[in-house]
Amino acid sequence: MTTYRLHSSPAVYTPGIIAWATNACQFEEDRPEIFQIISKTWPGIPADAIEALLIKRVPFQLEGETLVFIYGGGDDPAV
Repeated sequence: MTTYRLHSSPAVYTPGIIAWATNACQFEEDRPEIFQIISKTWPGIPADAIEALLIKRVPFQLEGETLVFIYGGGDDPAV
């Protein structure tokens, strides 16, 4: 299991971007583009972890302006 921390910056408010992306992922045809945007914004996060976060397969917490989630990989996400 790996803990991921998506930090905000002056240009990117992480909780807002992830809320937008999660909402956009309700439309399956938009998912590839949304996954790509988030992957480019936080390049160190594996694609399967991003997918799990954005389609709400894993929970997250906010620590100030930082979004934190744990992902176990594959079909076995950490809870």
